[in-house]
Parts: sequence; C-alpha cells; structure tokens
Amino acid sequence: MADPVLPSSGVLSPLGLDAVRPAPGFWGDRIALNREVTIAHCQEWMEREGWIGNFRGERPRRGREFSDSEIYKLLEAMAWADHPALPELAQTVARAQEGDGYLNTRWSGSRYTDFEWGHELYCYGHLIQAGVARLRTHGEDVLTEVAVRAADHVCRRFMTTTETCGHPEIEMALVELYRATGAERYLEMARRFVDRRGLPALGEIPFGRAYFQDDVPLRQAQAFRGHAVRALYLACGAVDVAVETGDEDLLKAVEGQWERTVARRTHLTGGMGSRHADESFGDDYELPPDRAYSETCAGIASIMLSHRLLLATGDVRHADLAERTLYNVLATGLALDGRSFFYANPLRVRVPAVPVEGVNHSAEGGLRSPWFAVSCCPSNIARTLASLPAYVAAADRDGVRVHHHTPGEIRHGGLALRVETGYPWHGAVTVTVLEDGEGRIALRVPAWAAGTEATFAHHGVVRPVAPGYAEADGPWRAGDELRLELPMRARWTFPDRRVDALRGTAAVERGPLVYCAESVADEPPLGDLAAAVEPPREHVVDGAVELEVRARLGVPDGGGWPYAAAPGEAPDGQEAALRLVPYHRWGNRGPATMRVWLPV
Repeated sequence: MADPVLPSSGVLSPLGLDAVRPAPGFWGDRIALNREVTIAHCQEWMEREGWIGNFRGERPRRGREFSDSEIYKLLEAMAWADHPALPELAQTVARAQEGDGYLNTRWSGSRYTDFEWGHELYCYGHLIQAGVARLRTHGEDVLTEVAVRAADHVCRRFMTTTETCGHPEIEMALVELYRATGAERYLEMARRFVDRRGLPALGEIPFGRAYFQDDVPLRQAQAFRGHAVRALYLACGAVDVAVETGDEDLLKAVEGQWERTVARRTHLTGGMGSRHADESFGDDYELPPDRAYSETCAGIASIMLSHRLLLATGDVRHADLAERTLYNVLATGLALDGRSFFYANPLRVRVPAVPVEGVNHSAEGGLRSPWFAVSCCPSNIARTLASLPAYVAAADRDGVRVHHHTPGEIRHGGLALRVETGYPWHGAVTVTVLEDGEGRIALRVPAWAAGTEATFAHHGVVRPVAPGYAEADGPWRAGDELRLELPMRARWTFPDRRVDALRGTAAVERGPLVYCAESVADEPPLGDLAAAVEPPREHVVDGAVELEVRARLGVPDGGGWPYAAAPGEAPDGQEAALRLVPYHRWGNRGPATMRVWLPV
C-alpha cells in the first residue's frame, strides 16, 4: 500500500494513496500545485545552493551539516508524487554512498564525531523514509537499495552501543522499513534508540539536555519539551515502536504527554513551540503571540504524531488536532503561488518584514521567502502534501471513517465513495455511493461544530449530530447519498486565564480556520485597537471567506502612564470596520503587520 505509515496493528488501518484520490478543492489544489510547482522549485534551489552538488563531490561543500536531509525529503516527495525527476536524482545520491553503506557528504572521513550536532542518523532517517516511499509506490530500485544499505550500516554500527543522535528521526524511519521488509533488526534498532535517550546518551549543551529530550527517559516525561521538532519526531518513533512491540506502557506515556501539551503548550493554530532562542516548547501556558515560533516543521511533525495516535487508539481528538494544524500551520507555510514559504508562524507581527532577495538567512516570522539558509520547511511541506491523501480516511473492521473532508474518491473493501464539499468555506459534505456494497460509513464531526446544530442525513432520515462521528450502515446501492451539514458561523474564542500574554484578548475562528487582522502598505496599523465582541460579517473574496468586525482604532493613551489603581474604562478611538483574513492566507500581499489575538 502506498502510505507513509503502515502499522501492523491498531484500532484503525490507514487508507493509502491508491485508495484515496483527491479532486480539485482546498487540498486537491495544493497537492496538484505541489507536484507541478513546489517540488521543482525545491530542486532548483537545492541545485543553486550546491546541496545536490555535494553528492557529486563538488568542493567546497556547501550548506549546513544536515543539508543532505533536504535532498532525501525531496526524494520522498517525488516518490509519493510519482515525479519524473526522481530516477536521476536518486542516481546522484547513490554514487556518493560508500562501500559499507555509509552516506554523508559532510562527515565522510570523520564519521560519528559529533552526535549532539552532526545529524548523521537524522539524515539517514529521511533517506530511509524516501526509500520506503519509493518501495511502496514503485518497487525496488536504486533508491530503495541505497536506503536499505544505509539502514544495515546503522544496525551494524549502533546495535550494541549506547549512542544516539541529537535530532530524533531515524526511529520512525527504521520502524517503517521494518514494516516494509519484515526485517526484525530495523525494529530492534529503533527500539534501542528510543530507550537510550534520557539515560543520558548525549553530552551537555548550553540549551540543556531537554533540548534533545535527553534529560529523562521518554517514559518518565510529563509533556513534550525542548526543541519542538525533535520532541515530536521522537514521539512519532516511540508510538511506532510501541505499536509494533505491543508496548502499551510506552504508548500511554506518549498519549499522556500529548494531552498535557495540547492542553497547556499549543497555540490556537495548532502550532507548537513558543521560544525562538532554541525553537522549543515553553513552560505550561507560555504562549506569547508575537514570540510564538510555531515552526512549520513542528506543525508537520504534530500532524504526523496525531495521525499515528489516531490509528493506534481510534480517538477522534487526534483527528481534530490534525485538522487544526493542517489548515492553520501546513497551509500557512506555503504561499498561494507554491514558491515561497514561512519557517516560523507567529500569531502577531508588529513590524512589516523587509523583503530579502534570494536566500533568507533569518527564520523569524513575517516574510515568506523562496529559500532559507536552513530550508527544512520547504521540502517537508513538499513531502507532506505529496502524501496527504493517505491522511484523509481510515478503515476499521466495520467500514470506512472519513476524517478530513475534501473532494475526491475513496475505495476500500466493499465501499466506493465520492466526496463532494466546499469545505472549509462551506460546511456541506455529500458522500455518494458509487457501487453496490456493504459496510459502515462514518464521517467525522469536528470538535469545533459543538453547538452548531450540525445534521446528518442518510436513507431519508435527518438527525442532529454531536462532535465525534456521524455513522450509517449499509447495505448500499449505487447512487445512495449521505449528507453532513456543518453550519459555518464565525465565532469568538477566548484564551485560558493562565495564558498571561493573552489576557484581555479574543480571536475569531470559522469552521477549522483561525482568522487574523492584516495590515499592508497604507492600511491602518494594528497596534492600538479594541474589537467589539459581536457577530462578524462575512464577505467572499477570491473564493475565500473573509470577515469583518467592528473595532476602535487609534486608541489614545491613558495620560502618559499605562498603569492604574483600577481597571481602565472602555477605550475611545475611531470606530472602524476591521478586516480579518484566514490566517493561512496572510502575507500573500506583501510585507504586513498581523495579529490573531485582538484586544477586546
């Protein structure tokens, strides 16, 4: 099956790219844009920056110590997208591999001398995932051979040591290779890598051992901490190991960490990571909007983890978080033209960014750039969009569960379905049965739909539904229809009082989308304002729904001193209509200021 995650057990079984065929729509359009534009854009920049030339032996070597991984993520994207450029690029990589399977353009000649920062095993992880993608979509070829040889080298070199990598990633890659080949050594190697971390296995660094989750063993941790991408990749690998070895305690440990992190360390967008200094999680309720790092790669890692936990447990909460992160982090990270990207995704930008020609050497939020000095996000977006159909639906013993509402066709067992919807702009989801068949059809009712009078119609019966699943059983005849109606109304959202940075503010959401105020060029600044908590007005602009709220702009100061002995009165100022755009669309009109959380 063509799927990035294929567990051998779990409550749900994934449906791969061969079972889910997207049609034009919110995600179908982005998947097509990725194949036609973004993948080639990434390859062009990797050539321009010399990262692919490193595999040809061009000197001096260019790029950071982990730049090899970007070529591997690009290869994975090409594999899922059946891209014609893959064979030539795979041959270039293959020619650089050494006789014993070692492959790294930075550390050849000084192997494994810097486990904290060298990223050698991290790079292997992405190479192995590319190989698995190629194996599942095409079969054995040069790329799969390179990946297997590298994995075998890792097993020979590390099976009996206590070493591991400063950046988790290889753990989930090795489990997936085990699932694809049946070779037990890969699963055992992954298990040992997971168990070694936190003993400790790595040296001291200025950020502290928590930066790479080496402060305590994984089973003892209470929440995700340290570098956000590292923490989430490690959690993915741990879930994979737990599922394949039947380790319920390990799975429960990760579930507990996920729950606390979602409750206390996750931004409204689903973004994770509050600190710019070390790209890390903050403490509980440390969620500042302007200093939110919320790296695109961390959002992708969160989606990967949510998907794994959904398959393992069947708990619909994981699909809810995945949806939030898909629409408000993954979709935000890529510009509408498919050729520029956000690295960080703050929830407030105070000063418009200064456009950069060529490579952007800063990861700060506020400017979509065609390439970064550290360009982990563009290739990560490319591989995620290329494999995204595999996240749409899953199967259980009774039938099919549709988790992400997007137009297309789904086929599994005795069910053949066509999904039609204008989601996320419109809340109607129509499923048409294409062939006579049996089985249960379940459509996810998102958590955001609580209290919206959502309804589900099938077999001539209309009934209200609550968040969870709207389900109907066959038998089915070709032409039968099911219709889920999710009323789309803008709503105000208020933060937990313990989030210090957000007291006195509110945000606006509509369906799965977070909205923001954006100010470009000569539009009014967003610093001094107070929004009225009233139902927003809706406008359709270029096919997207924008909102308008009443606000006071240019609020005067309180006499030169911003503190008082009693709460202040409602501010004066000029009343105006404040335009709100979907957060994922901000930054497409040029440098701008932006804020999600509005003083009220």
